[in-house]
Amino acid sequence: MNIEIPKKFRPIINNAHQVALSVFRPISRKYDRAEHEYPKELDMLASVLDGFNEGDPESSAGASQTGKGRIADDGSVKNGANMSTCLGALELAYGDTGFLLAMPRQGLGNAAIAAVANDEQLERFKGKWAAMAITEPGCGSDSAAIRTTAIKDGDHYVLNGEKIYVTSGQRADCVVVWATLDPSLGRAAIKSFVVEWGTEGMELARLEHKLGIRASDTAAINFTDCRVPAENLLGNPEIDVAKGFAGVMETFDNTRPLVACFALGCSRASLDRIRELLKEHVTLNYGAPVDNTSAIEAEIYKMEADWEATYWLAVKAAWMADNKKSNSLEASISKAKAGRVGNYITLRCVELAGTIGYGEDELLEKWARDSKILDIFEGTQQIQQLIIARRLLGLSSKELK
Repeated sequence: MNIEIPKKFRPIINNAHQVALSVFRPISRKYDRAEHEYPKELDMLASVLDGFNEGDPESSAGASQTGKGRIADDGSVKNGANMSTCLGALELAYGDTGFLLAMPRQGLGNAAIAAVANDEQLERFKGKWAAMAITEPGCGSDSAAIRTTAIKDGDHYVLNGEKIYVTSGQRADCVVVWATLDPSLGRAAIKSFVVEWGTEGMELARLEHKLGIRASDTAAINFTDCRVPAENLLGNPEIDVAKGFAGVMETFDNTRPLVACFALGCSRASLDRIRELLKEHVTLNYGAPVDNTSAIEAEIYKMEADWEATYWLAVKAAWMADNKKSNSLEASISKAKAGRVGNYITLRCVELAGTIGYGEDELLEKWARDSKILDIFEGTQQIQQLIIARRLLGLSSKELK
């Protein structure tokens, strides 16, 4: 495995790092306290993430490897959109994870549209900011248990149901809604629909007050006899029982390494800060045996090693996505490892900093709060372990629940 990051990604990494330090950090506490207030500073920075995919929404993370297979599988090694987006996101999360999630036109819905939309839809929704609505009050980790319905009525579909925990749900221009055409058919009948704000029957129920990532709005949305044009259905309108849910879930295989990089950025910020706070009291000597060091030194070495292992797991999963290799196992491994390690590092750094780490004068306590969601969304720690077990044992979701 070549562990050198391609030179072409260095400008992206450097620019994102500067944004994290110069723009995100100075206003991070401000919007943590002013929850639900839109960070206007992000408008001028939206082009930074647009630049990650070179202005082509079809090259956004998760999009280039799903649906239509727009990347040719010619046997050559590629370092493309998934890798560049992951590396850039890691640096931005080093500044503030909430701001990264709140960046216009970079929602999970945008990746879904780019992945499966036809040419007419790509043109029609070009420039739109799309959120993704999957989770329901009775459907969290099991996406196949969706109960929001979409009933065909002439040249429209009528949506009824409730979606919760929709990231950027209020601020986005539209929402990609997962709904079932026939609940009796299970996973195979689930389709996604682009529903634009202003559509009759679509209502903002509330904005959630959260532990962390407060700069990002998280919405609950109700759909009551919401009529959506039939041309807003993404992908094949026919129900394919044989293929089932696999095509829909491919997006997660490519976005989970991205979330792993969110956790990597947030936890690296904590590691760097704790080393800075302790530099007058702890001298790190990487040449000495770990058994001969102080307890704090040994703890920092352990966290650094865990971080490094997590980093390469995420890089590998992203590389596999760019090279059209099945990465469901690797994506879940990277997400599970990053969620667990990110939580541990950020919380442990708060502890090592003592009273300083627990107060609002330091961002350490904020990073600890922000990191928790990174072990939950895009599939919880437990769900990732279940997926990993299925892949390793060669069992289906029916065989191992």
